[in-house]
Amino acid sequence: MSNAMLNFSTIGFSKEVNTSLKRFENAAKVLWKDSDPLVGQTPKEIIWSKNKTKLYRYIPKVKNPHSVPILLIYALINKPYILDLTPGNSLVEYLVNNGFDVYLLDWGTPGLEDSSNKLEDYIIDFIPKAVRKVLRKSGKDDISILGYCMGGTMVSIFASLFPELPIKNLIFLTSPFDFSNTGLYKNLLHEEHFNLDKTIDTYKNIPPEMIDFGNKMLKPITNFIGPYVSLIDRSENKEFVKSWKLMQKWLSDGIPFPGEAYRQWIRDFYHNNSLIKAELIMRGKKVNLKNITANVLNISAIHDHIAMPCQVEGLLDQISSEDKMNVTIPSGHVSVVFGTKSLTITYPTILKWLVERS
Repeated sequence: MSNAMLNFSTIGFSKEVNTSLKRFENAAKVLWKDSDPLVGQTPKEIIWSKNKTKLYRYIPKVKNPHSVPILLIYALINKPYILDLTPGNSLVEYLVNNGFDVYLLDWGTPGLEDSSNKLEDYIIDFIPKAVRKVLRKSGKDDISILGYCMGGTMVSIFASLFPELPIKNLIFLTSPFDFSNTGLYKNLLHEEHFNLDKTIDTYKNIPPEMIDFGNKMLKPITNFIGPYVSLIDRSENKEFVKSWKLMQKWLSDGIPFPGEAYRQWIRDFYHNNSLIKAELIMRGKKVNLKNITANVLNISAIHDHIAMPCQVEGLLDQISSEDKMNVTIPSGHVSVVFGTKSLTITYPTILKWLVERS
């Protein structure tokens, strides 16, 4: 599109047609001319790193934060700045502003040299060290951990394997545990249709475009066409456009999924449902969710088709915690942490629960 964009207001169309054309013009400007929005702006410092993984500490806003620090852990797909997307709509910023000492584990972007990494390489080698670093940096005796999406599933495995660590509070945010019903993924990942081993042997690491395409195919009209229809329809709303650009940036900013970890994720979870059956083995150790005794807040999203409520809520029957609760948010998998529902429901729910236990 040339820099001299059409001025539709000078053409003799009806008012309604001119309004529609103006919306198309605004949408075209967003898509082809606007710069990428800034993300992850809450001030932070790196306090530990190993290979490509970094542990961040966000600069506290109060002199005496709550007595229990909180570590945030995201999945092995996409980038974790969804938890700190933009000022005014950032879970990280919200927790920092409300007096918490906040840390985040960033897995980094894997290359071909990481294709042999397994889930236990992250869960057993990285998370315990990050927890110990947080405890040392904060000078506190115990810790809270929040896991989002697959990150929460990984945290549950970690907490099961390391019951001796002082984990006081666990928050799981739309994390799948029970894969007996995987909804639309059932056919997409069925062994009859999806050759898992050949895919990994071919690609080594699973390309982010493949994962994104698969997720979008669960609701193709909504995911492929819906965002652009919404942009055109609301292109005169500056706040909507800002949020739209932020979300599209994050969704398109995927990272490769290490091949061997992906093989485990599909086979052990989607095909065999090994975690909830207490059949999952990692480095010779059986993962038993009953080892979890920390206080647990387990959040699902009612419109989530990636980690459906039935996949999330089954956790509480498997753990030994006395203080445990399920909460369902009227949102989707991503809008649970970014958008109006996150600001009015998710963030306050997490804050209230944490303050009472910190």
